[in-house]
Amino acid sequence: MRKITIAILILFLVSLLSSCNQEKEERIQLTISAAASMKDVLTELKQLYEQDHQVELLFNFGGSGALKQQIIQGAPVDLFISASKDHMDELVEKQRILSNYHSPLVGNSLVLITPKNENHAELSLTTLKDQTIEKVAIGIPEMVPAGSYAKEALHNAQLWNQVKEKLIYTKDVSQVLTYVETKNVNAGIVYKTDAKTSKKVVVTENIDSSLHSPIMYYYGVLENTNNSEKSKSVFEFLQTPAAQQVFEKYGFYVLE
Repeated sequence: MRKITIAILILFLVSLLSSCNQEKEERIQLTISAAASMKDVLTELKQLYEQDHQVELLFNFGGSGALKQQIIQGAPVDLFISASKDHMDELVEKQRILSNYHSPLVGNSLVLITPKNENHAELSLTTLKDQTIEKVAIGIPEMVPAGSYAKEALHNAQLWNQVKEKLIYTKDVSQVLTYVETKNVNAGIVYKTDAKTSKKVVVTENIDSSLHSPIMYYYGVLENTNNSEKSKSVFEFLQTPAAQQVFEKYGFYVLE
């Protein structure tokens, strides 16, 4: 009787392990290349999506321009989230994005930040030209949308020629935040959503949106995805009220 019980137990464990392995094998992985400023919000959305879907979301964060180049060079990506319309449009023109699966997603705004506990509480775009401000970090304008918006704002505020020699360029907006946090620069221009994630910086100015083009994120499903239906499911999920609430929680604004 004891041998029968042991045999039944072994069969049960084998069946259970087989079931677990099958479930693991059936769990599809999708890769999302996304603007660095999306890291925190997408980390939470990943948990929200995965709890109801047999899918694992993997992320590749960076400057939108660099991510676009990776895709053009053949990087295996299922969805792309860009902080720039131009980068998305280029991929659409090159037929790298499914024609009916690309759209604006959410919006953002620019802020000027300085390290916490520094004597720059009154810092503004205008005062960046002061001699006391030696280094200002922005993303590389040609590769990082936040840097492009920052350059546009400085130009339109008639300040570019006065501050361009002070500018320290970074590979993405997250690096701007790090440079300010570590006091390697006196100030930086980042998205509002990035500033909200740090306790080591203070916002000294909400940059007037009329000084730059509207900041909107665009996203799309890659033409060469190996999991078209699952990728479309994620695309649609990001437009749901539940997902949009999470975006708002992190400081993005929902598009009408």
